[in-house]
Amino acid sequence: MKPETGTPASPPVIRSDDLFKGCNEILIQHNGVVYRLRLTANDRLILTK
Repeated sequence: MKPETGTPASPPVIRSDDLFKGCNEILIQHNGVVYRLRLTANDRLILTK
């Protein structure tokens, strides 16, 4: 019996509390570009370049 192929693995879940650690903004570097991820006063996320 062949193993099933093409079944995607579930993506990891990371809690926003673990990312922000009490701050309202973090920087994410991807392919040499820095992105800013902000937590707004309305508890929404905004990602900007």
